Amino acid sequence: MTIDAHIHKKGVHRLFSNNTKGFKELLSWSKKYLGLASFFYCFENTGNYSINLSIYFAERAIDYVEENPLLIKRSAGIVRGKTDKLDSAMIARYAWLHREELSLSSAKNNEYLELGRLLALRDQLVRNRTGLMNSLKELKNLLSSPSTDVCCKSLHRSIMYITKQILIIENRMKTIIKSKKSLDTNFTLLNTMRGVGLILSCQLLYHTSNFKRFNNWRQFSSYCGTAPFAFSSGTSIKRANKCHHVGDRKMKTLLSLASVSAIQHDSELKLYYKKKIAEGKPKMIALNNVRNKILARVFAVIKRGTPYVELQQFAA
Repeated sequence: MTIDAHIHKKGVHRLFSNNTKGFKELLSWSKKYLGLASFFYCFENTGNYSINLSIYFAERAIDYVEENPLLIKRSAGIVRGKTDKLDSAMIARYAWLHREELSLSSAKNNEYLELGRLLALRDQLVRNRTGLMNSLKELKNLLSSPSTDVCCKSLHRSIMYITKQILIIENRMKTIIKSKKSLDTNFTLLNTMRGVGLILSCQLLYHTSNFKRFNNWRQFSSYCGTAPFAFSSGTSIKRANKCHHVGDRKMKTLLSLASVSAIQHDSELKLYYKKKIAEGKPKMIALNNVRNKILARVFAVIKRGTPYVELQQFAA
């Protein structure tokens, strides 16, 4: 794995290894061309490929910005051609143009990094298990005696093994949360709400950095892609508010599942959902209202530091 680096205004480019040795060479190369000038590093958030670089900079108190690749891509306008060298120049140009607007990044703590890896691995294992379960179901429909078929037995053993690994991962997630008091406290508060379970709680804690990354639920709703925005132009074009397609799809899916569960088991949200339907809103819009209602509850509970109380049960 390599890193393509480009210094804006100098027009110089160089390739470095994506390891500690390469990071040291990157620092020396930057100082050679920039000297005592004030500068910072900017790179795309590419998941596992950029983690080591962000940790290296954070440990040495080096200023850097880890930006969303989509923001960089859309700010570049029309670009013809695609190479790592061109991308590095585009990132450097983006950092220069937006240098007064960008906020410096900081590396996540080890517990958040591990929690993120566990969540990603669990999601992959769940998808693999679902594929095997579908294959097993198809075989059972085709065979007259699936209980004695070698393929069915093999699939069943694989499903059982993956299920065991998923439980191990979930136990490790619980251990990480209990190891830090602030995480454990917020995790306990989140689970006082119906529809919010282990996975959604862990995803909320991870994506919000234990509710330090976002100031309010509206910001996080926009991040997830569940916040409706106005759509109008002049006096002739006025359409209904709608959610933007860009967002965290995983969080959006988890919030949808939580909303469906909450509508069935939470009397307040059930009445709220029926009220929106009675107002003539489509079911998906009403469901999105429930998603945002859950997010509003989540941030309110964390801000207050007290468990959620269902007021409907005290109604006369």
